[in-house]
Amino acid sequence: MSFKQITSTHNAFIKELVLLKDKSKNRKKSGLFLIEGEREVSLALKGNYEIATILFYPQLFSEEKLNKLYLSEADIIEVSKDVYQKLAYRGTTEGIIAIAKTKELAIENLKFNTPNPLVLIAEAPEKPGNIGAILRTADAANVDAIIIANPKTDLYNPNIIRSSVGCVFTNQIATGTTEEIISFLDKNNIAIYSAILQEAVNYHEQDYTKASAIVVGTEADGLSDAWRKASKQNIKIPMQGEIDSMNVSVAAGILIFEAKRQRNFL
Repeated sequence: MSFKQITSTHNAFIKELVLLKDKSKNRKKSGLFLIEGEREVSLALKGNYEIATILFYPQLFSEEKLNKLYLSEADIIEVSKDVYQKLAYRGTTEGIIAIAKTKELAIENLKFNTPNPLVLIAEAPEKPGNIGAILRTADAANVDAIIIANPKTDLYNPNIIRSSVGCVFTNQIATGTTEEIISFLDKNNIAIYSAILQEAVNYHEQDYTKASAIVVGTEADGLSDAWRKASKQNIKIPMQGEIDSMNVSVAAGILIFEAKRQRNFL
């Protein structure tokens, strides 16, 4: 099968894609973002993301592999090595990049299939690596939703997609302000457990088998005071070393899997 080909890095379309890769404002304005890698593209399709265009470098990604992705609605473009390397952001190359449409991540779009949802909330995470790790934790625990409060980085940042190994597509995700999220949780009768040292009890002493939201903040800033006031109970992880905090993704994993343990991993 013959495909449209682009061989020059000076091609106007390729220049637009470079901006899409590098600039959050371009992603927001266009409603498009890039996905690199076979697994990530497959997970995006599974997560019902609309793929507009596929670019592939045939020496790395065969036409046979392309056919297995079932991309009947997408435009397919064969690119040269130089073009592919211009768009790729990973050290290891797989030969495929997708242009996908972003989803509306409004909190009112969240849907729960259980009366006792388990929600993980992260307030103002900034580092793509931490956000990706939190998304992986949420996927591993199969939480009902993950909500990012006051996001400082757009979730379609290539580094978040990379560090989450595609889990940005496997989770039900929403974003909003802290106030909007607290209001949403209250409206849906979801109890808030905030990871704050003040007025806190050890995390394993609480019952998370009912509708629960576990809220974590950054190491540097912790959680805003609104979470302390809205919390059913502040919780803490007992620290036995010299420091009094740990990486937010590690803390999220400990807390969320205690909730899953209590729910017998159902």
